[in-house]
Amino acid sequence: MRRTGGFAGIERHAEVDTSGRPDAQELRDLAERALAAGRAAPPAGVPDGFSYEITVDGRTVYAADPRLTGEQRELISRVLKEGA
Repeated sequence: MRRTGGFAGIERHAEVDTSGRPDAQELRDLAERALAAGRAAPPAGVPDGFSYEITVDGRTVYAADPRLTGEQRELISRVLKEGA
């Protein structure tokens, strides 16, 4: 996952390997739902908002604040926290 934008414009990257995790299937299911709602190209965001590039198993989609789905928000929160 890659997050760009925001007031300071600081880019942040994070990655989570689900192999061997007790919540692996839950994370994979969440990722699939988040990908399903993503866009093939970066959407227009808002000033000082965050934009996201989400890649799961070689498939990349894009999303931006404030138009994130609940699944995208949850995945972003978990990955950026876990991968930080």
